[in-house]
Amino acid sequence: MFSCDITYPSSPSAWRLRSIARTLYSAAVSQPSSDPVAVIGASGALGFAVAIRLGRAGVPVAIGSREFARAVETVERARQMVPDASFTAHHNEDAVRAAPVVILSVPFRNQSETLANLRHALSPGQLLIDATVPLAAAVSGKATRMLGVWQGSAAQQALEMVPDGVRVVSALHTISAASLSDPEHPLEQDVLVCGDSREDKREAAALIEKIEGLRCVDCGRLEMSRTTESLTALLIAVNARYKAHAGVRLTNLPDSLWE
Repeated sequence: MFSCDITYPSSPSAWRLRSIARTLYSAAVSQPSSDPVAVIGASGALGFAVAIRLGRAGVPVAIGSREFARAVETVERARQMVPDASFTAHHNEDAVRAAPVVILSVPFRNQSETLANLRHALSPGQLLIDATVPLAAAVSGKATRMLGVWQGSAAQQALEMVPDGVRVVSALHTISAASLSDPEHPLEQDVLVCGDSREDKREAAALIEKIEGLRCVDCGRLEMSRTTESLTALLIAVNARYKAHAGVRLTNLPDSLWE
């Protein structure tokens, strides 16, 4: 059994100390990588926030946009916030070709078109981390409601659209863009990761956990994304009610989640 707490930023705790220990251990045992991560949708709130957090953690970030000028503008904003980080501007297709890992953070109404345009840029072996949520806001509805997706979830739709051999996991649905966009804001939140391969999820987790304060939890196969995606609508409602940036933390889990 587990419990799910909707949490607010708090003072350092045992959970926080364990998170710091894991971060320090990972930094000590891993070799630095020069491979960039492509962020598609970095001009949006969540994509931009993820980009600057990864950049702050020392990860080179290839920022993609349908319009190159917008990518350049986004890079300039990111460099103002994290001057020492490595950000580069690209058309979406070039950003994807430059990176072994791609984070897709676009509104649901743009997911299908974006993936269709990227189909010839994506290649077998690449890891696609999909953060899309099918909120009713995509069709002028409320952001606290979900749309039905024929495939079951936005992540499953992504898997159906990418070329064979592209590995798809879903993550980052419950992390507040407002919290992420402030590099000094303590997070202390869990990231719920779904995918059909344990190794693919582990790879995604290793990247995401470079962001201090985030812990990744394996939530099962990609079909579970229909549940994790829907938590976004729940948190939007909670945060609107309490005027906060709450996130999710799962309790009573073992210290080591990815061994």
